[in-house]
Amino acid sequence: MPADDAAKPRKGLIQALAVFGERRALVMLALGFASGLPNLLIFDTLSLWLREAGLSLQVISIFALATLSYSLKFLWAPLVDRTAVPGLTRALGHRRSWMLVLQGALMLGLWAISGVDPARDLALMAAFAALVAFVSATQDIVIDAWRIEAAETEKQGAMAAAYQWGYRIAMITAGAAPLILAETYGWSASYAAMALLMLVGAAGVLAAPREAAHVVRPIPTEGVPSRPALELPEWAGRLAIFALGALILGSGLAADATLIGETLRAVGLPGAGEALVAAWKLKPEGVYLQLLAVAAGLGVIVLAICPLPGAKTRPGVYLFAALGDPLRDFLVRYRGAAALILATICLYRLSDFVLNIMNPFYADLGFTKIEIAEARKVFGVVMTVLGVGLGGILVARLGLLRALVVGAFAGPLSNLAFAWLAVQGPELWALFVAIGIDNVASGVAGTCLIAYMSSLTSAGFTATQYALFSSLYALPGKLVASQSGRIVEGSAAVADAGGPLAALKPLFGALPPEAYAEAMARSSVSAPALGVGYLLFFLYSAVIGVAAVVLSFLVLRRSAALTPAGGVIGDAD
Repeated sequence: MPADDAAKPRKGLIQALAVFGERRALVMLALGFASGLPNLLIFDTLSLWLREAGLSLQVISIFALATLSYSLKFLWAPLVDRTAVPGLTRALGHRRSWMLVLQGALMLGLWAISGVDPARDLALMAAFAALVAFVSATQDIVIDAWRIEAAETEKQGAMAAAYQWGYRIAMITAGAAPLILAETYGWSASYAAMALLMLVGAAGVLAAPREAAHVVRPIPTEGVPSRPALELPEWAGRLAIFALGALILGSGLAADATLIGETLRAVGLPGAGEALVAAWKLKPEGVYLQLLAVAAGLGVIVLAICPLPGAKTRPGVYLFAALGDPLRDFLVRYRGAAALILATICLYRLSDFVLNIMNPFYADLGFTKIEIAEARKVFGVVMTVLGVGLGGILVARLGLLRALVVGAFAGPLSNLAFAWLAVQGPELWALFVAIGIDNVASGVAGTCLIAYMSSLTSAGFTATQYALFSSLYALPGKLVASQSGRIVEGSAAVADAGGPLAALKPLFGALPPEAYAEAMARSSVSAPALGVGYLLFFLYSAVIGVAAVVLSFLVLRRSAALTPAGGVIGDAD
């Protein structure tokens, strides 16, 4: 936040809403569509095509490994920051030239998928899917960088909201249109039509205002001699170690060790590979292995990019500058506050991340699949869209850090709605109320966090720093979320055993018989005890959100006092 942000007059509602009608926000809507379309086509819709082609679920699930590109995108983000597109960069600018090239590649990739029969050429289909995923993840890097650089901090909420609106429109389109087209014209024609829809993104790029001149941070190589004969094997060795670290890190972030298992199989250790894949899937022990893999993978990557002790070489200088300088820049600019900022980012959505057992909760409460689908996938989406827009308005009206505090309250308070739902039983109106409150709050919090992370980047490192924040901020949530089911069933067992928790069981005595009817069969506890377990879990999910509230207040309080190396907390250079 700028140091004088507190002194600025708050914007009126009309002024805040006017931001959404600006040219940049409308462009962001188209770019959000271009970002969401290939994502769902590869990671969701394609699975139905593969299933209809007669492939097993095990084979289909391997295609999910393409998500590694999204988890690891910060590793090649420096290339996006530093590399110009020949011919186009001078005409369109750095970010727009990258976006246009990538959208053309996505069109070609989706068109190539449309021409493949997965029953005959599964390997080719997998290769094209992986290519589309990689290009799509790279496009996200560039779109995020353009969004951050194209608008002032106070408008980042509206830009983030427009992006999410476009993304959700694309998800609805990619989830329904290909199926409708495939029913009549076949899957090939369906995916060819989806390739043409990427023209929406290209139109957005061409309609975008010209960006400011891009700054490429220099890499200091003075005094480092050029030795091509020695550098070639060093590059090969460093990149091999880098790839190993990326494999380990990506397997941890994606919670899937299939690629490591296949690698072990290829080197003659099939038993070790199978054992590792099985251990990765254990609940909750596998989560600790995944987090260990993240730490180990990062360690191997650091080893790959660090200069050789006592001897500077060009590969070491280039790699460390490309990946190390963006992190060092952040730590230097926010020294004295970097730990506080990173803690805020990592814990901000913690109360949302632990809600990974919601479908089982709705089923245990007695709702039908159709009721759950209507509430979550139809009404819930509408409420999320409203919440995203509300978040953008809050950032524009209140300023970035005040909005961040509001968003920090939204998550834990909305979880109390589920605690209330747990004692209502299978009342459809109550389900809609709880989901509506939660999705609006989630939309607000998500938009505020995106705007805040955007403000932390600096010129020349925008793509790399934001990609790093967005790739790693969910790690603490993954660890805590692994315990959600244990907390529910453990609390229920304690309630059945007597003691203080048993006093809560009468709250569930008057519920209809379908509420928690399968408690004994599924969790080996009584129906009222399972209700107690869910009630305590949602209260716990609200309590752990207090950490984000406290940290957000600390960031707000210290923002005016801390001016590290020419910046303040939340102030983009």
